[in-house]
Amino acid sequence: MSTVLPGPLVSTEWLAEHLEAPDVKILDCTWLHESSNMDGRTQYRGRHLPGSVHFDIDHVADKSNPLPHMLPPAAEFAKKVGLLGISNGDKIVVYDRLCGGAAAARVWWMFRIFGYDDVALLDGGYGKWVKEKKPSDMSPVRPEPKTFTATFNPALVRNLGDMLANVASAAEQVIDARGPAKFAGSQDDVFPVKKKGHIPGSVNLPWGDLIVEETGTLIAPDALAARFTAAGIDITKPVIATCASGTISAVVLLALFILGNKTAALYDGSWAEWGLAEDTPTAAAA
Repeated sequence: MSTVLPGPLVSTEWLAEHLEAPDVKILDCTWLHESSNMDGRTQYRGRHLPGSVHFDIDHVADKSNPLPHMLPPAAEFAKKVGLLGISNGDKIVVYDRLCGGAAAARVWWMFRIFGYDDVALLDGGYGKWVKEKKPSDMSPVRPEPKTFTATFNPALVRNLGDMLANVASAAEQVIDARGPAKFAGSQDDVFPVKKKGHIPGSVNLPWGDLIVEETGTLIAPDALAARFTAAGIDITKPVIATCASGTISAVVLLALFILGNKTAALYDGSWAEWGLAEDTPTAAAA
C-alpha cells in the first residue's frame, strides 16, 4: 500500500510510524557553512535517522557556477537523486540539524522545482527527533541506485536579470530572510561580496521569526500569516524570497506554501550574487 504524505510538513510522530515503509525515503540534508569548520557529511556519518542518506546541496549543484550551490541542470539532478536510491513514486522526507531546517527546506524546494511534489520536511528536524529519544543510527546506508525523472519548472526560480527587472517594475514582492543586521548593511554577509544592504524594495522577514526556538518547528499557521502581514506582505500576490545563498529563503517559501501560496519563487543567486555584481543597486538602513 502506498504511503501518503500528510502535507509539506511531517511530524516526528508521523515519521516514527512510517520509518519502515518501503516507499518512504529519508534525506539528511545537513549543510554547514565552511566558517563553522564542520561539514554536513561528517555530521551525517556521526549519527543520522535510520535508513537516511546524505543529500549535499554543494554536490547536487551546478559545479560550473562559482556561486554557492546553484541549481544543477534537470538531468544532473535526476542522476544524482537516483544514485541516492530514490525513484519516482517514493515519498521523500527531508531534514537537517539547523533549527527549522534551512538546507532541508532548500532540498524540498529543489524537488518541487524539478517537478516532484511528494516531498515533505521533518518539522523540528534532527534536534527534535533526538530530544524525543527517537532512534538514530551510525551505520552507513548504501542505497541501490534507482531511476529518477526530473522536469524543470522555471516558474519557481528567479535569476539576476529577473530581479533587476523587478526592482524597476515592483511586480513581485521580495522578502529577504536574512537577519536584520545583514539586511540593514551593518553586518558582513557570510559569502564574499562587494556590497552590504539589501535589494531596493525588499522587506525583511528573518527566517528565525518563523521558527519556535525551543523545538525548531515552524510556528502555527495563524502566527505565520501574522508575521507576513506585519512585514507588509500580501501572501495572495506574487512573492520572491531571497537570502545569502538561497537556503534560509526556502523556509519562507515553505511557510507560504503552507498558507496557500504555492507559486512563490526563490532568487537562487541571492546576496552571494547580488552583492558581488557590479550593476546591482543596493539599499541600506539610514
